Amino acid sequence: MLKKILTTLLIGCALFANAQDIHFSQINETPLWLNPANAGMMNGYFRATANYRSQWSAMGNAFQTMGASLDAAVLKTTKNKAYLGLGMLIFNDKAGVAKLGNTLGQIHINAILKASDNSKICGGMYVGFNQNTAKYGSLTFENQYDGKTLDNTMSSGENVGYLNFTTTDVGAGVNYEFSNAKVDMQRDDVFSLKVGGAVHHINQPIMRYSANSSYRLPMRFVGQVESRIDFKGSRASMLPSIIYLQQAKANEITVGTHFMVRFKNGTKKTGAITETGLSFGIFYRVNDAVIPQFKLDLGKYALGLAYDINTSKYKQATMGKGGLEIYLKIMSIDHALFQRKREHSIQ
Repeated sequence: MLKKILTTLLIGCALFANAQDIHFSQINETPLWLNPANAGMMNGYFRATANYRSQWSAMGNAFQTMGASLDAAVLKTTKNKAYLGLGMLIFNDKAGVAKLGNTLGQIHINAILKASDNSKICGGMYVGFNQNTAKYGSLTFENQYDGKTLDNTMSSGENVGYLNFTTTDVGAGVNYEFSNAKVDMQRDDVFSLKVGGAVHHINQPIMRYSANSSYRLPMRFVGQVESRIDFKGSRASMLPSIIYLQQAKANEITVGTHFMVRFKNGTKKTGAITETGLSFGIFYRVNDAVIPQFKLDLGKYALGLAYDINTSKYKQATMGKGGLEIYLKIMSIDHALFQRKREHSIQ
């Protein structure tokens, strides 16, 4: 009886793990994971981001999640009304003793149109793969208990029917952004607003956990609103956001804001000064966790830290310990007109 329960639990855990897409708490810092219409949608020309998360370490064999993305704006000039965003994303997640693993890779393309001097609209899509693996040889069962210890060299007598498999994946999204930032000798106070939505796993690939599996990966729906509000006459800014995720019957809302103090205000036209600052954020994943966040922004480089503090009933198992996260971002920003003559069509 115990054998059947263990096998059922293992397959159930695999199903659950893959029904819920892997993601980070610093969710705004995984733009391509959120929406393919974020590719190339930045105040710059090139962006590379690396993310790492260790979750539920209090339970042993912590979940390890790593991600990296790269995107760029192509054909972007002050004269061009339209340009392209290209991107690449890879994620890897491993959980538990059996190393239940999920690796995804995606290629993104995004068409960006300057609707006015202050606004942009865009639509993007991605194609990619989703690979699922597990190492059940690492598990131990009751039949391997010799009366004193567990001996993993003994036969477990178990026949776990989990398969390693790879599927294709397709998604699409749209974005609208308004910003009053101007190209001027001095920096103006900025107000910006971005609204976007995306649908992932449009093809709903079959997840072949076993030979006769017919389970399809549910589509994931994303809604995102984020803003930047500079306080006039100061070096302080607020960056609120709300993100909604839905996949099958599961849904998630993360809401909060960063408060940023700028060390320097950037000059748009001369490019002599790049904006830098320090941010503290507090976010709430509804009915699950409070997430304090810190970010150091040095213009071309940014470093961020976050930590989940469980508030759900699961905190009894985790002892309130959630996940530690870190990210590093490198970005080629919109520098001086004089430094980027070709991009700005200046002879």
